[in-house]
Amino acid sequence: MGAQSSMLHVRMDNQLKHQATEALAAIGLSASDAVRLLFHRIAADQAFPLELKVPNARTRRAMAESEEMMKRGKARFANSDEMFTELEKASRE
Repeated sequence: MGAQSSMLHVRMDNQLKHQATEALAAIGLSASDAVRLLFHRIAADQAFPLELKVPNARTRRAMAESEEMMKRGKARFANSDEMFTELEKASRE
């Protein structure tokens, strides 16, 4: 048998709600998910958690590339030497 649950009602400005739900959707969370996550962190840490941010453009591209590689079942590099060569090249740029 699961734990009992209860409702939490929050009043806020419509524009704030719209902006926040768009930002949450961009990181894959619903408003309810975000509130549950917030409460879990507060309970576990006994403090207000660090803020969560929408990934920047570079991070979103990396996430999309990773998801595509997982779908294809194939990595971008054929071996680790190829990967390290590319990383070294990128660090010089």
